[in-house]
Amino acid sequence: MKILQESLADTVTYVTKRSAVATGSPEVDQTVRDIIKNVRINGDQAIFEYEKQFDQVDLTDLRVPQANIDAAYENASTDLIEALELAKRNITSYHEKEKQRGFVDTEQPGVMRGERLTPLAAVGVYVPGGTAAYPSSILMNVLPAKIAGVKRIALVTPPQKDGLNQAVLTAAKIAGVTEVYQVGGAQAIAALAFGTKTIPRVDKITGPGNIFVATAKKQVFGQVSIDMIAGPSEIGIIADASADAENVAADLLSQAEHDKLARPMLVTTDLKFAQAVSDSVDQQLLTLPRKEIATSSVNEQGFIAIVDQIEDAFTVMNAIAPEHLEIQLENAAQYLSYVENAGSVFLGFAASEPVGDYVAGPNHILPTGGTSRFFSALGVLDFMKRTQFVTYSTAALAKEEKAITTLARTEGLEAHARAVESRFRRQK
Repeated sequence: MKILQESLADTVTYVTKRSAVATGSPEVDQTVRDIIKNVRINGDQAIFEYEKQFDQVDLTDLRVPQANIDAAYENASTDLIEALELAKRNITSYHEKEKQRGFVDTEQPGVMRGERLTPLAAVGVYVPGGTAAYPSSILMNVLPAKIAGVKRIALVTPPQKDGLNQAVLTAAKIAGVTEVYQVGGAQAIAALAFGTKTIPRVDKITGPGNIFVATAKKQVFGQVSIDMIAGPSEIGIIADASADAENVAADLLSQAEHDKLARPMLVTTDLKFAQAVSDSVDQQLLTLPRKEIATSSVNEQGFIAIVDQIEDAFTVMNAIAPEHLEIQLENAAQYLSYVENAGSVFLGFAASEPVGDYVAGPNHILPTGGTSRFFSALGVLDFMKRTQFVTYSTAALAKEEKAITTLARTEGLEAHARAVESRFRRQK
């Protein structure tokens, strides 16, 4: 891996320039815009044509029969079912603690104000099906939505020549999803956003995907809500010589194998440790099944930065704002307050990032490309909407009449002022 030995300022400049949200290109933007327009006009027929063109699958029906979902579950291995059930329990127990119930405030005489939280009516979940299948993503998207109280959840995933991934269907069964469609790419996002004869529209779309999916989500935002614009996976690790070099290398590769554009990053105070990690990465790559992808990620996107002190390591990582941040230091929890920007934080030598991907409970749908500066992990509140309410007695309104009419007339909105004064016209 590339080892950087620059000043702190130069290192921060380097990592900041490399952080960017996935934005595509003018060509991708136009292709996606054309796909969305075609799906809006021609619905299911457009989807059939795109699936034949992009996935080489000749479909006659988009919806996956419940019998197929049930059969996948019945034929799944006991180990897979037990693993998914464990993940389900932990994800559920974690996200149940996020749910809020709003409030009512009656502290001011004659005034009641508050907020109601209610679930979205319908949510669409995108599950990738390209270079890898992600049954775990189904649980991460669906379970918080169910805890929020969402009644309808539609799952879309790209069709495969030899049939849909059985682990994906098994996870759908365990998550309680009955509405599954074999459609992927920008056409799936368009269908969820605008609806077709087979696929009713939804209120929000969540889940990761490739650049065409990310671009489509960006283009339909406003017609529907979305979770975030997700880019390639990232892992940042802060470690010193107290960590195990082989473990750190393995964790870096756990994200590098996702995508050639994935970003494995290590910041350390120890040059000798950095070299040991780099050597271990090279050694472990030799036997990795996804060697080509991971090698490209490591060589083109990865780096190890050397800093003078641990505090500087957090300065660098806060500038990166990584999707995943591991703190592999002794007494790691004491450094949590140093973290300003990260999607999810893994504390200590045993807390390998894949623990969070699968079974720990916190969500693995996370902001990438530096967007953890303002986005957060997917959670229950992402599937709820807040509705404010207020009531005033006439006496309470009278106390604030002058302030309201003064502000209204300052803004040149005479009808606003008169609407309040109207309540008192018989008294004047």
